[in-house]
Amino acid sequence: MPTINPNQLDAEALYAALLADVKAGLAGVADVAIVGIHSGGAWIAERLAADLGLSDRCGVLDVSFYRDDYAKKGLPAEVKPTSIGFDVAAANILLVDDVLYTGRTTRAAINELFDYGRPARIMLAALVDRGERQLPVAADFVAAHVTVQKGQALVLKRADDGQFTLTIEHA
Repeated sequence: MPTINPNQLDAEALYAALLADVKAGLAGVADVAIVGIHSGGAWIAERLAADLGLSDRCGVLDVSFYRDDYAKKGLPAEVKPTSIGFDVAAANILLVDDVLYTGRTTRAAINELFDYGRPARIMLAALVDRGERQLPVAADFVAAHVTVQKGQALVLKRADDGQFTLTIEHA
């Protein structure tokens, strides 16, 4: 997985690389389900599920109530409902996020997943990994490593036609 200059981000090329990696990594794995973390991870998960023929095994998590900084930050303006329409128990879950950073969102997502049952395995996929982990979390599948300056955030956007763009914005 390459380290990419953040000014040369091609989200569609990164998605293609992630799809190829996930497809190879899931070959032969039984009872796979895909769960995306709202919002960017959910968009990627939905597209992965469609490309892998798993649309009926795709769910979405909003981890707002599971975050360890909930008391400090409060409730976000747009809380989306969690939607998991399959049995999580004993499934091989591919948890998907757009940007892996501190690991805290991943921890919150895993906590929420266990409220729905005990998966056989949870694998993590991220479009980009920006490092600077605060928790011991590592992605099984990642398209690229990207370093951005403090005070900046990588933001995934989805156009009306479903195409992804990734930009750097001031946090």
